[in-house]
Amino acid sequence: MGDCESSVPLMEEEENLIAAAQNIVKALGSNRTLTDDARKILADLGSQLSSITRVSEPEDEGAGETEEQLIELEEELNLVQSKVMNWEVGKSMIWDCGQEEAYEYLRYVDQGRKLIERLESLNLVKGSKEDELLRRATDLLQTAMNRLEEEFTHLLVHNRQPFEPEHMSFRSSEDDTLDDGSIVSFGDDSIEDVVHRDSMSRSSGEYIIELVHPDVIPDLRCIANLMFDSNYGRECSQAFINVRKDGLDDCLFILEVEKLSIEDVLKMEWNSLNSKIRRWIRAMKIFVRIYLASEKWLSDQIFSELEAVGSVCFAEASKASILQLLNFGEAIAIGPHQPEKLIRILDMYEVLADLIPDIDAMYSDEAGLCVRRECQDILRSLGDCAKATFLEFENAVASSISANPFPGGGIHHLTRYVMNYMKTLIDYSKTLDELLKGHEKEESVPILPDMTPDREEENTDRRSYISPLAQHFRSFTSILECNLEDKARLYKDESLGHLFLMNNIHYMAEKVKNSNLRTLLGDGWIRKHNWKFQHHAMSYERATWSSILSFLRDEGLYNPGSNSISRTLLKDRLNNFYLSFEDVYKSQTGWSIPDSQLREDLRISTSLKVIQGYRTFVGRHTNHISDKHIKYTADDLESFLLDLFEGSPRSLHGSHRK
Repeated sequence: MGDCESSVPLMEEEENLIAAAQNIVKALGSNRTLTDDARKILADLGSQLSSITRVSEPEDEGAGETEEQLIELEEELNLVQSKVMNWEVGKSMIWDCGQEEAYEYLRYVDQGRKLIERLESLNLVKGSKEDELLRRATDLLQTAMNRLEEEFTHLLVHNRQPFEPEHMSFRSSEDDTLDDGSIVSFGDDSIEDVVHRDSMSRSSGEYIIELVHPDVIPDLRCIANLMFDSNYGRECSQAFINVRKDGLDDCLFILEVEKLSIEDVLKMEWNSLNSKIRRWIRAMKIFVRIYLASEKWLSDQIFSELEAVGSVCFAEASKASILQLLNFGEAIAIGPHQPEKLIRILDMYEVLADLIPDIDAMYSDEAGLCVRRECQDILRSLGDCAKATFLEFENAVASSISANPFPGGGIHHLTRYVMNYMKTLIDYSKTLDELLKGHEKEESVPILPDMTPDREEENTDRRSYISPLAQHFRSFTSILECNLEDKARLYKDESLGHLFLMNNIHYMAEKVKNSNLRTLLGDGWIRKHNWKFQHHAMSYERATWSSILSFLRDEGLYNPGSNSISRTLLKDRLNNFYLSFEDVYKSQTGWSIPDSQLREDLRISTSLKVIQGYRTFVGRHTNHISDKHIKYTADDLESFLLDLFEGSPRSLHGSHRK
């Protein structure tokens, strides 16, 4: 009994000595300056110290079984520690040494994790053998988790696939269920073909590219599962998020998306801003429909067995990038409402509206709520901006004032601008009709009473439904016509004012007739404006030629008290006709009718009146007029009329003079 009692202090001293040695080994092992050989020696020493068992007092049979279990647990822990710590000696990555080594490592780490669970299930007493084993196992698991985090990051980084928007093939969503990593090429489909397709006709994951080599996805999944099972999910998630954030940033760089503040955007000149908007539109479609869809697929594959983890990791990794793109949209939306920006703003609005179903599907849970809300907010802002810019355009047309008449009476640049603007906007009619709801015109601006060809037709048109955009377009054209009438009054020559209105209203009618504006404004509008420009053509003829043709009348040519013609008056009449004709020729050769058919029609109409009147007058008085008083023949005059409206002033004192 005395020998037994004397052995107790000795056993306690040995245990304390072993514990102290183990602490020293652990402290030395944390020194990062140790050589690989030194680390191996320490690892071996640690395993040997852990294997030393103390001689315990005789216990009852039940306690003996507990001791045997502890010995088994300790031996198992020693084995796991040996495998784990051996990889801490070298600097090589485990997965670089082959899958066999990698999966063996995972098995031992998982064994260590399960060992901890068994130890935690015991009723541990602080300072007991079981407690010491649990502490060792926990420290070992942390070391393994640190290594797995490094391996996870290494696999993600070194197996990234290059992103080349112009040279890529796409994974079909139908193949996702095959899980064979196959890639389906869409033949001649370009990246532009893919991103322009209607998102409503497909699932958001239809076009998937491999962002990480498919061979390592099962490895990444195994690491993720083990880290989450070991309560190291946060570290695994953060590693994934950090790496994929860099990948998303690289994608935006490849798509030439710059990081611009709202202030930077607001300061840009329009040419530069226009270029960046076009680039944003293309980048947005590729980024969402291809890159983000692929990013979502990747996260879902890696975290497929971990419920919502994939969605959270995807949202956290991609949030900054998608918000960077949306930030540009916000900057555009709060900028000045300049008419030249409207088309691009509508482009941005339609692209975002088209992509929102894809975005909502990818960010469907709570983690993506802020992205979904931001998309809706930016869409609303872009819509408000487009609407305000559209209405501002109407004001700009009304307020366009000219101080000087338009040279030559041709087509005013405002007319070209407004009609081409409307022609372009027709492509956005569905969007504009939605945005303009609540801003309809109470009624179309009525045409002037003296310009109404058919009052019954007008009333019929007004009884039919007119879309919000059609109402505004009718308002645009009415405002434009009023503006043109003001500009026509600037001409001192009434004839040129009518020619100016004829040219511009004819241009408006032709632009509507030969474009999709016809479906919006209707054939009634076209007939009405055809009548208007023809009315101005007749007014031009009256203003120009009525006074000149009055010289070819017989009234006042007869001598008082007789039926004889006064040769003097006849000669004066002819001379005045020639002088007036020469004045018209000199001025109106400088006038312009840009449309060749309209120019030819007016020449023919004028020629019929002038040449017929001249021939009739000269033929009727041929016996009273000597050849020397006939300055021009009818053929000469007809030839001269062909020179009118070419926009280049000429004189009859040149080659046309007989």
